Amino acid sequence: MKTGVKSLTAGVEDIIGLTESKSFGGKVGAMAERRATHADSWYSADARSLSRELDAWLSKAPRLPRAARAVICPHAGYRYSGPTAAYSFNQIDPNTVKTIFILGPSHHVRLNGCAVSQCLSYATPLYNLDIDTQISQDLLDTGAFEVMSLEADEDEHSIEMQLPYLAKVMEPARGRFKIVPIMVGSISNSAEAKYGKILAKYLEDPSICFVISSDFCHWGQRFRYTHYDQNCGDIYESIEVLDKEGMNLIESLDAPGFASYLKKTSNTICGRHPIGVFLNMVTEFRKHSNGTIMDFKFLDYSQSNQVKSSRDSSVSYAAGAFIIH
Repeated sequence: MKTGVKSLTAGVEDIIGLTESKSFGGKVGAMAERRATHADSWYSADARSLSRELDAWLSKAPRLPRAARAVICPHAGYRYSGPTAAYSFNQIDPNTVKTIFILGPSHHVRLNGCAVSQCLSYATPLYNLDIDTQISQDLLDTGAFEVMSLEADEDEHSIEMQLPYLAKVMEPARGRFKIVPIMVGSISNSAEAKYGKILAKYLEDPSICFVISSDFCHWGQRFRYTHYDQNCGDIYESIEVLDKEGMNLIESLDAPGFASYLKKTSNTICGRHPIGVFLNMVTEFRKHSNGTIMDFKFLDYSQSNQVKSSRDSSVSYAAGAFIIH
């Protein structure tokens, strides 16, 4: 028996609280620095404490034989998602990577495409991460991208929550790598394919890594999503089955299948559009890869709370890595 299915649009808008705003426009490199606006609330603002915490989580996350070319990471407060995120970040090789794209969903402002930052660097409690303004400008020159205002940039947490972990794992290459933050709006499947084609060429470069920011199911009345298949057991077990159906499609690198899954289940995966862009990047890359073997593997899954009552709520987190052999 399945109960309580809500529409995806309703659920996600409740999660992210989208508002109309003049939040886009400006020039790449116009602002010096984006502040770490979620430090001291979503994660520690103390560099030593934060470093110790990240080290502890990373020490428990096994490393795959090959470094990742892309990872999917959660973006909740570290007390909830930090241990799971470590499984993704431990797959990034600081000896190889020179550029890191970060694709995060927009939680606060309406965006019908994708947008780059106008800042020169992003602050973290550990050290600042420089932005590759040339790549940002190249993307802007395609005509398909906008520029975030500083307000929209600093309000958004989906990109910021990746930064301390990146600063930690890339510490051996400090000063020798740059990031390319991209805010991804509520875009159509055809737009996901369009952006996938634009970004696919960067996936071919082994010195470039992609970080795809997404939590998984947001379950509960406060998220307006209460899907429950009682055949699965308790509510949290139903949520896991639901999430892993989508995760299996991501592991299959099946962009149309993942889109169909979202339409069918309305699962409130807030980073579904960054994931969709990534899957379309892979689809485009495969056309010119001459049979190159590539695969995606999820490495960890967790929930903020094991829901057993309809009055409870939870958010799911998953960590995975894309490998090119």
